[in-house]
Amino acid sequence: MGENILIREKYLTKIVPFINKQLIKVLTGQRRVGKSYILKQIIQHIQHIDDKANIIYIDKEDLNFVKIKSAIELNDYVKMNTRQGVKNYIFIDEIQEIDKFEIALRSLLPNDIYDIYCTGSNANMLSGEISTYLSGRYIEIEISSLSFCEFLQFHELENNDDSLKLYLRYGGLPFLKHLELKDEIVFAYLRGVYNTILYRDIIKRYDLRNNVFLENLTCFLADNIGQLFSAKNISDYLKSQMAKVAVSQVIDYLRYMSESYMIHRVGRMEIAGKKIFEIGEKHYFEDIGLRNAFWEYRPDDIGKIMENAVYKQLVYNDFEIKIGQLGNNEIDFVCKKDGEYLYVQVCYLLHNQSTIDREFGNLEKIDDNYPKIVVSMDDFRGNTRNGIRHVQLREFLSGSNE
Repeated sequence: MGENILIREKYLTKIVPFINKQLIKVLTGQRRVGKSYILKQIIQHIQHIDDKANIIYIDKEDLNFVKIKSAIELNDYVKMNTRQGVKNYIFIDEIQEIDKFEIALRSLLPNDIYDIYCTGSNANMLSGEISTYLSGRYIEIEISSLSFCEFLQFHELENNDDSLKLYLRYGGLPFLKHLELKDEIVFAYLRGVYNTILYRDIIKRYDLRNNVFLENLTCFLADNIGQLFSAKNISDYLKSQMAKVAVSQVIDYLRYMSESYMIHRVGRMEIAGKKIFEIGEKHYFEDIGLRNAFWEYRPDDIGKIMENAVYKQLVYNDFEIKIGQLGNNEIDFVCKKDGEYLYVQVCYLLHNQSTIDREFGNLEKIDDNYPKIVVSMDDFRGNTRNGIRHVQLREFLSGSNE
């Protein structure tokens, strides 16, 4: 591993406590968010603490490993490359490409000469029967695209408004570090990633037939970031556009997009009683640059893009997130971590009193003492209203929000 790898400390800190523990460490997340490089930074860390470590590395996107297609072939390859008398660290990139991989992992795990790490780009690989089969034997760590602070680090940029504009336009896929940040270059790369996710991780994996509907659904979500919808709402809208689609098909396709980590589905909760609603959810993109690449970056969409960026920052900071409902009022994000809550409203500009009264007023109606924040693009910072903080977007994306 001679590469000069930029360390993403957040994830290394999460993984280090589980090194040499008899648990399968599974890194999940959308394609191209940097899972492979996090595997490599784990390898570098292990080689630093154990100079006798035997590294067994399998990359299912490398033709050298194309013959490893089944659990038996995976097991045979590991056994063939095992060294006795030392710890053998197994790293498997894009493990969902190996049929019945869980059988091999369960067989290898009890042998304490192995320590196992893998990545996957599909949430379905740890659901249902597989989750039951590996129950209690794995820990999942979801990897996100770069946060704003990581974006600054990767691109060696100053923390200023120009850098924020680049982040909101191009997003946080790590490979952009190697490209000139110009539309014709970045968006060409991002459209390639988008097509790979759409056709390889969704259409091919689930053997879909209605490709046009999937593309239209993706565009619909891109145009309606932050809007509350149910599958029936979407189906009814598509019918109005002369595209008749059953509600069940909408539900399935949304699930496929979510399982590929392309979108995040966020449900609603009643703030007063903490009841979770079964109907109505919002959708946010894992990487806003990917969304801008196929939908095109439109300045009029800045409010939607801001809300997506705030959502992603909250996810990066390990909050559980719901959309809040308080009577007829909506709270953009109800965030929970370690039993504590944070309430967040997002607004492009607090440009008049009615907007200020609406954004702060909704939060003022919440009858508890947990922190409440209004995030906007306005230049002024640090203002409060009845204890509710106003935070400028760049400041919000630069902090821990705790």
